[in-house]
Amino acid sequence: QVQLVESGGGLVQAGGSLTLSCKAYTNFFGVSAMAWYRQVPGKQRELVASISSFGNVNYASSVLGRFTISKDTSTKSLLLQMNNLEPEDTGVYYCTMQDTWGRGTQVTVSS
Repeated sequence: QVQLVESGGGLVQAGGSLTLSCKAYTNFFGVSAMAWYRQVPGKQRELVASISSFGNVNYASSVLGRFTISKDTSTKSLLLQMNNLEPEDTGVYYCTMQDTWGRGTQVTVSS
């Protein structure tokens, strides 16, 4: 019942920043948990960050201190602020809510 559209990906040099956005067109305020995942060819999709309805957050150890997950209620969007990007952060980033997935947005970090 949720439609998700990711945006904000792109090409950036190591040390740079990007902000990803996942806009929800339905059921945003009733969703109990939301998360960002990423996937690189040859590797399984991994959890990057999650946030509960109470605001509890969880981060993968590899991004802790560099990424921040948040909600923007004015736009019904799930955000991922990514700072001090590393080449290892390269991948397709997906957001998920209530077992619904967006189509992803590509993030490429050059060294």
